[in-house]
Amino acid sequence: MEKRSKMPNPAAPATPEGGKRRQGLLEKDSTKGKRTQSNYQALGTAPTEEECISDSMKAKLLTCKANRSKIRYANTYRLESHNKFRDYLVRDKAQAILTNKLEQAKYDGVSSPSLCASISEEILKAVKELDFDRYKYMVSVLIVEKAGQAINVASRWVWDVQRDTWVSAKCETETFIALALVMACYYE
Repeated sequence: MEKRSKMPNPAAPATPEGGKRRQGLLEKDSTKGKRTQSNYQALGTAPTEEECISDSMKAKLLTCKANRSKIRYANTYRLESHNKFRDYLVRDKAQAILTNKLEQAKYDGVSSPSLCASISEEILKAVKELDFDRYKYMVSVLIVEKAGQAINVASRWVWDVQRDTWVSAKCETETFIALALVMACYYE
């Protein structure tokens, strides 16, 4: 048999002469015999509602919130609307609103923007009441003073030529010209 010499193990902690190892700061049981306080008691505050809820209650609340989320419907795979956009109805409505609002009005550069906004909102409301299926609308009203000038109004859109459409209505008085454009864009 081989005799081994007793070499100190560098991984083993050194023991004092009495044979007992001293406890380090991290090994000591500092709470032994002491009354522990929660952070709330030490700070003199109360826990919030979220901290009082147990994990099982949190899980139940999350499932309830998930159940109340947006309802998803199955795809219909329908590519055309049931109630298609009829431009002649919209043109008649827009023309009637323009003539009723503007037949006795005089041009005023200060009040024209608010007048355009109120007319466009009224036309939009009237078009939505026609209840065309699967369409979104944009209404633009332009009022220009008559001063012997020529006017060119141009608009550009990227849209589906088969389903999207637009309608214009015009009202002319002694002092100004009003033009209303209603764009109907189909969405699936």
